[in-house]
Amino acid sequence: MKLENLISKGTNASVFRDGNTAIKVFNKDFPKTEVLNEALNTSRVEETGLAIPSISEVSINNGQWAISMNFIEGKTLYQLMKENPDQIQSYIEKMVDLQLEIHSKRSPLLNKLKDKMVRQINSLDCIDNVKKYDLLTRLDGMPKHIKVCHGDFNPRNIIVAKDKWYVLDWVHASQGNASADVARTYLLLSLDDAKTADLYLDAFCKKSQTEKRYVQTWLPIVAAAQLTKNKPEEKDLLMKWLDVVDYE
Repeated sequence: MKLENLISKGTNASVFRDGNTAIKVFNKDFPKTEVLNEALNTSRVEETGLAIPSISEVSINNGQWAISMNFIEGKTLYQLMKENPDQIQSYIEKMVDLQLEIHSKRSPLLNKLKDKMVRQINSLDCIDNVKKYDLLTRLDGMPKHIKVCHGDFNPRNIIVAKDKWYVLDWVHASQGNASADVARTYLLLSLDDAKTADLYLDAFCKKSQTEKRYVQTWLPIVAAAQLTKNKPEEKDLLMKWLDVVDYE
């Protein structure tokens, strides 16, 4: 099948539209196991009843693996925030409500978030063994939860279709501690705009009655995990957060 209607292009895949179907075509060198894992994660999350695109097919298109799902007509929350800066607070409130709904779900077959973070931290070459030990010790001491965590929850992965909000890109989905998921969202927002990140964290902690300090204790761990993405433009900020032990 020849796909022509490109709607987005990322590092590992491009997304095309074919009528009411969105087809995510992965790069030729992208591992098959990663594609199948994404399809499996998405299917498991779909079973929780959350509003997400439904996968219809995993296939090979011109020698490249592809995942087909229903196309959601709308704008990303990121676009809306840029177009309507006066509504940022309202958007943030709804975003937090959506994340709390995700955290209310359970999916016992998803991978454990803590196990994934251990692997990520151990794989890093840019920090020494003492720092790794400190981070792994902190991680080991964190409460073990089994809440559904998106793993990459940010405005670019939320589609607003009229009054309904859909969450995309469940490749990093896992089960674990909600505050780790929140710390990652805060980190991702901070890389784009610190003020918006602070609004988000304040809103989440208020709505969930979570101590801000508790979420912040996850930041060095989440920053270390994010370093495995090898994005040069993020490295300085992430390395700085690795050295933060306690927050005021």
